[in-house]
Amino acid sequence: MTAMTDAIELLRCDHDEVRRLLSALEIGPAEGGPVSQLVIVASGHEAIEEQYFWPLVRRRVQNGPRLADLAVSQEQDVKRLLDLLEKSGEDAVLLRQVITTTRAHIDFEETQVWPGAQLALSEQELGDLGAQLEQAKRLAPTRPHPHMPCTPEVLKVAAPIAGAADRIRDALGGRHRD
Repeated sequence: MTAMTDAIELLRCDHDEVRRLLSALEIGPAEGGPVSQLVIVASGHEAIEEQYFWPLVRRRVQNGPRLADLAVSQEQDVKRLLDLLEKSGEDAVLLRQVITTTRAHIDFEETQVWPGAQLALSEQELGDLGAQLEQAKRLAPTRPHPHMPCTPEVLKVAAPIAGAADRIRDALGGRHRD
């Protein structure tokens, strides 16, 4: 029997990767590499959470609707800032905003949401959710789409389409994940 990927563990790995990239950006710009990587990782992460994680939090976790609404609102802010950053290049003020906003969002999820999710969901449910997240990640967007509605029903259809379009743009533009 293969071990299931726990949803929280999968999300934690994404958070660790985002934190690593934020730290690299604080040290100094490295020819757009960390910005591009941050955009790719964060865009996919937020898309899969909005499709699968937040609906489950909403339904099952104590204060779930409030927590999910706040988190999705924070994610919209992050996507909007990443979109601006990607379009403007290495703007120091914008970069500082991205770093601060993203770190606050990660902290909110890890301290305010995950403990309740781990209490409310069984090991099996966290494993099943992890599998859904892993599958969705393969098709997730690689760019922020701040104007895409963040309702799970719309995202489950639109995110893979946006992801395919993003990967085509990435290939044509020579942008790839390291």
